[in-house]
Amino acid sequence: MFLDLSTRQGRIHLCDVSATYMDIDLDSMMERSEQIWEQSILPSLSEFIEIHALSPDFEPDWEKLGELQATIDLFCKWLDEQGIEGMSYEVHSINKHTPVLLVTVEGTGPGEVLFYSHLDKQPSRPELWSEGLHPLKAVRRDPFLFGRGSVDDGYGGYVCATSIRLLQEAGIPHPKATFLIETCEESGSFDLPPYLDNLSAKLGSPDLVVVLDSGGPSYDHIWITEALRGLVSGTLSVTVSHEGVHSGSSGGAIPSSFRIQRILLDRIEDSKTGNLLIPEMYVEISDKIKQEAKALGNILGENMWNSLPVVDTLVVDSKDADQLLLDINWRPALTVIGADGIPSIQTAGNVLRTNTDLKLSFRIPPGVKAEEVQNIIKQILERDPPYGAEVTYHPNEPADGFHAPPLHKGVADALDRASEHLTGHSSMATWVGGTIPFMAMIQSKFPNACFLCTGSSGPGNNAHGPDEKLHIPHSKRLNVVLASAISGLSN
Repeated sequence: MFLDLSTRQGRIHLCDVSATYMDIDLDSMMERSEQIWEQSILPSLSEFIEIHALSPDFEPDWEKLGELQATIDLFCKWLDEQGIEGMSYEVHSINKHTPVLLVTVEGTGPGEVLFYSHLDKQPSRPELWSEGLHPLKAVRRDPFLFGRGSVDDGYGGYVCATSIRLLQEAGIPHPKATFLIETCEESGSFDLPPYLDNLSAKLGSPDLVVVLDSGGPSYDHIWITEALRGLVSGTLSVTVSHEGVHSGSSGGAIPSSFRIQRILLDRIEDSKTGNLLIPEMYVEISDKIKQEAKALGNILGENMWNSLPVVDTLVVDSKDADQLLLDINWRPALTVIGADGIPSIQTAGNVLRTNTDLKLSFRIPPGVKAEEVQNIIKQILERDPPYGAEVTYHPNEPADGFHAPPLHKGVADALDRASEHLTGHSSMATWVGGTIPFMAMIQSKFPNACFLCTGSSGPGNNAHGPDEKLHIPHSKRLNVVLASAISGLSN
């Protein structure tokens, strides 16, 4: 076994060292996880669901409302009831920045682990939720707990803290644990960098970073996310007049702002294929990744396409699972996710509108530099405006993608041992087409750390959408598997 004797702050970098696994009574630990979830986690998580707690991009008055702070207060109240030895916590708030919670638990064995989760939420449209459900009302319909923030990502902090509690109660050594819980993730974590700088000493030098904000395509496996796409987004605004003009007297004379939008979008996307026309947004897909896509596609089969809520008549180039996996994880894509300046059909009159504004969202594969791509997009869209219209592109904070290094052997072995015992399957590697900005941030800060990105997301969880829900049995199992994996650093 290769042993790297280089040290950071006077200790061996555990990511390169194998460990002797200490046997864990997984059945007893599973029973205890069931108890803690039913008696403690689910009641507190239900209270969390009732707090609106919109991320700052969606609620400019977040500080005045105090809802983001309320989620932290609620979680701290729950922490106080857990009896975790050696635990302390601090709430940090930099002026005009959303607050973060820093929790520290003294280690009883070697190694350091950094846990990450978030408490802010996406907006909700209650009218789209099913009868009897509401985004701010926790409803349990086994096996699910419904409510906004249930799976993204309210449960994350509870699972992380409980994994340490389970190890302590079982007398199993565990590494020093630090929890970083933010309230700006759904806005791209733009408030997080100054905290990472200011709290650098307190974050330590983690051997393992655990992120509970992911999942996989089924609930019968433990899924480990090895790659995430990055995100580039912004608003493309086109203005052609100072006021609306009757379309009968102006249509054909004043160019339509919508038509100009179409011309501009054709600069960056082939509308017939959906392929993006910016070379810098692509990476070479290796044979290894193609083989992994094929293997994962064989497991998922037709469920990969059939799980998507598309109309029956929709035709696509390929429904093959391996190609779909590459499309949504390793190739760039553009989605128009919002529009302003366009009235509803019911209220639309015969008026040539002054402007059309579109919110553009670009998912980019791991390895693409998000800031570089953001600048290229702005240059392409703003240069030589069609018909001399006023064209501006207002970018949001970009986020790089993520590709994880191999897990520490002790962690991987302990994780698989627990996964096989509780689910009948080894853990499975997967990719997620979404973005967790923290991952790239923290990887650049701790380039030698290993990463364990997992979670309870699965089929039909509808994070960000109507009827968002958390799979309770999977979360209980995941708690034990995570505890076992963490112990692999110290045993």
